[in-house]
Amino acid sequence: MAEYKTARIATTGARTAVIDEGLRAYMSKIYGTMSVGLLVTALVAWAVGTNDALLAILRDPMTLRPNILGWIVMFAPLIMVFTMGAMINRLSAAGAQLFFYTFAAVMGLSISWIFAVFTGISIAQTFLVTAISFAGLSLWGYTTKKDISGWGSFLIMGVIGLIVASIINIFLGSPAIHFAISVLGVLIFAGLTAYDTQKLKVMYLQHVQHGDREWIGKAAIMGALNLYLDFVNMFMFLLQFLGNRE
Repeated sequence: MAEYKTARIATTGARTAVIDEGLRAYMSKIYGTMSVGLLVTALVAWAVGTNDALLAILRDPMTLRPNILGWIVMFAPLIMVFTMGAMINRLSAAGAQLFFYTFAAVMGLSISWIFAVFTGISIAQTFLVTAISFAGLSLWGYTTKKDISGWGSFLIMGVIGLIVASIINIFLGSPAIHFAISVLGVLIFAGLTAYDTQKLKVMYLQHVQHGDREWIGKAAIMGALNLYLDFVNMFMFLLQFLGNRE
């Protein structure tokens, strides 16, 4: 009996070790893919935003207001997010990864204007602040024992509200509404960073026993997309406070 209990404990311990190792590999894949996506976005945004001729293709050189192509590029990332969510089951893991990197490049085009509005130093400083904040929030979401799944509905409603308010304010141009959107945006995407991290961890633990490698591969890409969006949005909202204009 004692030998049986010892063997059972050893088996359980080995299984737990395998799960822990798989979870670390899964999260590393997510953060790695997300980091490459951010690099693609940064390079595209910098290349276009610091080149007057390229930026003029999307925006008026004097007012920086978007032209027709600029409006298309501005809303393209939102359309691509919904498209990827709908197509993920029909894509291979490699196809999903390629789609994500394409999305990251388009996102770079859509935010390239920041290099014509804010100083490069303030953009770099804001990026550093965002990276530190994101790392802390994501680490907390990963390690906390508190169940924060209840935040999901509230935060998603907040994102929808931000999108609607932002579209309305494009036409109103109200500084007060813009400030309120920026404050709420930072808070909402800070919360989403922790929420999404915990959700990704829980989803892996729920599915790992099935051994579905294809699901794990595509889930890691979607996880990278979610955390990428949290990072980029938090960065853009923080830039409204920390960015120094040219």
